[in-house]
Amino acid sequence: MSNIVRDGWVVELDGPPFFEYGAKVRSRYVVRNDGTFPGKEISEVLVRKGEVGYVTSIGTFLQQFYIYGVEFLGTGHRVGMKRKELEIAESSANGGAV
Repeated sequence: MSNIVRDGWVVELDGPPFFEYGAKVRSRYVVRNDGTFPGKEISEVLVRKGEVGYVTSIGTFLQQFYIYGVEFLGTGHRVGMKRKELEIAESSANGGAV
């Protein structure tokens, strides 16, 4: 657990989630398996930079961050990601964000 980066000054939970359910989002980074994704090797690529998916759940981590469950239709992977790892892929009727 010593490798967890807390970004101590950031507490996203003071406000509403940035993304809403169903928002179309794009990964800003390559995401690799840290050992928590079943059926894949550690460090195997789960999401490529620029890959598009949809927010299917919103949870929290360390009582500090929102974690967005994003389903990437191209690979079928559902991956938990932080706000800073995502961007809106295209505008929807309400902007895609809360």
